[in-house]
Amino acid sequence: MSNLAQRVLVAAVAIPLALGIVWYGGLTLALLVSVAAILGTREVFDLAERTGVRPLRGLGMTLAGLAPLATWLIAAEPSQPGSLSLNVFDRFATGVVGGIPAWLFNQWPLAAAILPLLVLTGVLWKRTAADRPLSVAAVTLFGPIYCGALPAALLVIRYAAGPGQNWPATWLVFFPLAVTWLCDSFAMWGGMLIGGPKMAPSISPGKTRAGGIAGLVGGVATAVAFVLLAPLPAGKEFPLGVAAFMGLVLAGTAQVGDLAESLLKREAGVKDSGTLIPGHGGVLDRLDSLYFVLPVATLLFRAFGVL
Repeated sequence: MSNLAQRVLVAAVAIPLALGIVWYGGLTLALLVSVAAILGTREVFDLAERTGVRPLRGLGMTLAGLAPLATWLIAAEPSQPGSLSLNVFDRFATGVVGGIPAWLFNQWPLAAAILPLLVLTGVLWKRTAADRPLSVAAVTLFGPIYCGALPAALLVIRYAAGPGQNWPATWLVFFPLAVTWLCDSFAMWGGMLIGGPKMAPSISPGKTRAGGIAGLVGGVATAVAFVLLAPLPAGKEFPLGVAAFMGLVLAGTAQVGDLAESLLKREAGVKDSGTLIPGHGGVLDRLDSLYFVLPVATLLFRAFGVL
């Protein structure tokens, strides 16, 4: 089977499945993001080991898996099937959130600040000065942030858009996903049809400036079409001008995210981050742009009052 056929087949199965899981929400969605975070972090650590750095795999992958689950605990609604009790912000008065003392959630910035201490303690215990401890600590902390905390923004969008099982919230999650996917396709088609100067030849030799521009155009077109066709949350304004601007920003962000992951692979000397997804490579290869796009989309949604 050709690479293109594999990509189409995987997409034909994965997209409807993802649509259903995002609509259903609850622990199922949180676990999906958590598993993807763990697998992505594993691939980051694989890349690091190719450069001679041995991250603390167990600790890093555990932190990566916990990041989406913690986000779900804070963001989800109590009416969501399978949730532990949730809308944290409405339930602090009870003193307990999902069986956890509410004051712990108030201290999340401090808890996040403690993570480097936890990682450095692990490095002190498991590595020597000859094992490049600074690099070990940096990669061990970077993996969970890159693959766990950043994509957890998807859960913020999902639950800020509306509680329970509803299509408007689902479609709002798919807005940045659709812009990213179509941007990638337009960039590929534009590069193949037009060619021309390379965008970043030392990082990703196949990408052209013409393809990059085509990706931006595709992102804007996708965003405008999405707002016209998809049922978005009631009472939320999403003017076409705002949609076009967001499409442009997200398409540019997606291309930066793609190049960033290509730079990591270039250092490790590999073409793909893994072989888990037929025709697509690894988890990083599939989600690289979304790691950048989802947090930026969340900020834009907030800035323009969409959420």
